[in-house]
Amino acid sequence: MAALPPREFAAQVLPGCVVPTARQGLAQLWPLLLLCLGARLLHRLPLPRGGKHAGAAAGGLLALHHFFGAQALWVALLSGLCVLTLLLSRARAQRGLCLALAALSYLLMGELHMVDTVTWHKMRGAQMVVAMKAVSLGFDLDRGAGGAQGEPSPAQVLGYLCSPGSVVFGPWEPFGAYLRSVEGPPLSVAWAKKGLRSLGLALLCLLVSTCLAPFLFSSLLPLYGARALRRHIVPPRDLAVSRPLRVELPRSMAEVVTNWNLPMSRWLHTYVFQTARRLGTFAAVLGTYAASALLHGLSFHLAAVLLSLGLITYAEHALRQRLAAIFDACVLSKRCPPSCSHRHKNTLWVWVLNGALGALALFHLSYLGALFDVEAEDAVEEQGYGMAYTVRKWSELNWASHWVTLACWVLARLLR
Repeated sequence: MAALPPREFAAQVLPGCVVPTARQGLAQLWPLLLLCLGARLLHRLPLPRGGKHAGAAAGGLLALHHFFGAQALWVALLSGLCVLTLLLSRARAQRGLCLALAALSYLLMGELHMVDTVTWHKMRGAQMVVAMKAVSLGFDLDRGAGGAQGEPSPAQVLGYLCSPGSVVFGPWEPFGAYLRSVEGPPLSVAWAKKGLRSLGLALLCLLVSTCLAPFLFSSLLPLYGARALRRHIVPPRDLAVSRPLRVELPRSMAEVVTNWNLPMSRWLHTYVFQTARRLGTFAAVLGTYAASALLHGLSFHLAAVLLSLGLITYAEHALRQRLAAIFDACVLSKRCPPSCSHRHKNTLWVWVLNGALGALALFHLSYLGALFDVEAEDAVEEQGYGMAYTVRKWSELNWASHWVTLACWVLARLLR
């Protein structure tokens, strides 16, 4: 999109994109907002706890029906399967593993045999959230994280899995957060202001990504510099779901994957990486990205990107760890805390080295992003790109990022 003067931009984009996008967004969201408000009011009534959780589950199922119609039945079946699996595995010490196998088997069977690909992909986000909730609950119970609450009842589990506040769009939240929302503080003006602020920021993010981003990058940044861009992008990042600047201008690829989706990154680290760490760091890293690929569906395209991310972040971490040890400097993949023991922190050559490694991360990010064809038809994007497309695209780029990753890993080994 070519740069437009502000007046011409307002005349063309505001009525043609901003207004209809805001209307469509609100038209989709208002039933969900009403269901969330209804659940919040239900939680304040003097009802048995089982009734509150059943009401939350009913609200979530209505929300699913609003967005997916009759296909919401598949998400409801997954929720019921998870509740049943938890009941049957109550006497076992591996409830997390049992729930993971049950959810994964259901997702694979659904994608391969039960539902057509396009329909299944439309529900993939909701299916993923339910599966993540069930698995996290199972592992938390195995680790004795139930605390004074003890074993959750089927109504509690179903209310947690189908909570209207997160069942459609997410994000994942732990079981304890759901219980706190059920037994939360009474309604107040401060609570209403916070909810309206979150809604406004959500709509702002939608409008920026759909209508305003081309203007911001083509007109605002050249005229006023990066400070203006930061002023427009930093406020929405306080939603604690993503940190856009650390993704677009990363220190490392590890920073990209941890800030792209904060709740999912936390889930993968807590319930996959920590569980698989006994097998070694390399196996835990690959296992984490493999789990993410399976949750995202049977797509060679996504699996190739995610597993490549695993190899890139592992090699990057190994190399930067060796460089930090050799130079006694703050050049690790993640930013060092102010109290770190490194001798060199903010000297010029440390900034230059971090900048060079950050540029390498941008190279990897661009290489992986080249697989996502912005001009592809909607039907192709919904069904996923095939193996031939992925191999052809990377062949055209001479597998550059993979070769650089191998070189980084070899260099890290030689520096030992």
